[in-house]
Amino acid sequence: MRKAGRPPIEIFIEAILLTIAALLPITNPFSTAPLFIALTSGFDRKERERQAFRGCIYAFWILVVFLLLGGVIIDFFRISVPGIRVAGGLIISAIGFRMLFPKAQATASSEAVHPQVDISFTPLAMPSLAGPGSISVVLSAAAQIRSIRPEDWRMIYVAIILGMAMTLFFCFLVLRVAGSMVRYLGPAGIDAMTRIFGFLLICIGVQFLLTGISDFFGIIHA
Repeated sequence: MRKAGRPPIEIFIEAILLTIAALLPITNPFSTAPLFIALTSGFDRKERERQAFRGCIYAFWILVVFLLLGGVIIDFFRISVPGIRVAGGLIISAIGFRMLFPKAQATASSEAVHPQVDISFTPLAMPSLAGPGSISVVLSAAAQIRSIRPEDWRMIYVAIILGMAMTLFFCFLVLRVAGSMVRYLGPAGIDAMTRIFGFLLICIGVQFLLTGISDFFGIIHA
């Protein structure tokens, strides 16, 4: 609850710090970095940084949209947070299977001209950085701001958006530094990392599915 006499700037800074504290452990760019390295192994440095920057921009706008319009979107399409978790689990699992069982290249020349796939939106922005967990945090915040702080909710929204921007800027810095590791790993190291993280992504996707299904039945029986 807001204490009487608290200056607006204090509330503003507190909202920014709380947003960063809530989102950073969930976005967790340090856990996303190995996946980013594996998926951009064939990219040059400039393209790798562009993918990281675009991924963070996409993730920022995804979270902003869910902050401002999340309630409307959820009500209009009748989507539940467990449904978002299940969808995210399916996406992550599909990407994990492609990483664990990559299609063999027919010839060395076909491997040389292997096209670079844009990974900035999926899987980098969603569901890695702006996944079900981050969206859940934003939806929860959007549902409570006006009821908890009716007198200064606009300022809180601005603070939360600024906190999201700072969080994703930090994510960009981590991914940008992580990209420089590619040249040290080499083709064999990248291939091994790709398969390992493909398996881990499948595990994470299945866990998202199980959590979403459990939450869904929990809501029904509540």
